[in-house]
Amino acid sequence: MKALGRTSFWMKGAQALLLAVAVCFALGASDAGSRFTDLGHRLMCTCGCSQMLGECNHVGCPESDRMRGELRDDIASNMGDQEILNAFSSKYGVTVLAAPTTHGFNLVAWIAPFAVLLAATFGVVLLVRHWTVGKTALAGVPGGTETITPEMAALREKIRRETGADGGF
Repeated sequence: MKALGRTSFWMKGAQALLLAVAVCFALGASDAGSRFTDLGHRLMCTCGCSQMLGECNHVGCPESDRMRGELRDDIASNMGDQEILNAFSSKYGVTVLAAPTTHGFNLVAWIAPFAVLLAATFGVVLLVRHWTVGKTALAGVPGGTETITPEMAALREKIRRETGADGGF
């Protein structure tokens, strides 16, 4: 009886594993429509509208219909995604790509914004520290480095008497 229970357990485990593998393959498979949408959002229309190829919808666009036809033909001929992107960039230039490549000089487009943000943050921290260094040294001293002369003290006392203030200086 125990041996039968173990076999059943392993059979159910094998079936679950087989089902999981089948689901993974089904999720990984993509049809031509989803590939067209994905690649259409990774390419730019070259008419100057600054829209993704899949989203270019202005009336009378001279480029988008022709480029979409090329994209459909490339997908139908079973070209890989990277092959299609390479073909479009060699035909229309790298400006047809919605995002710059991640190698060569184009890598600067990915790194520069973060480097500038880091440098600006560092610069602001240094500037704020520079501004506050003199102020923190004088924070405990009333009036800062100012020396109160007897004439100034008499003038302050006169102002207090005339305004009725009890000493906000």
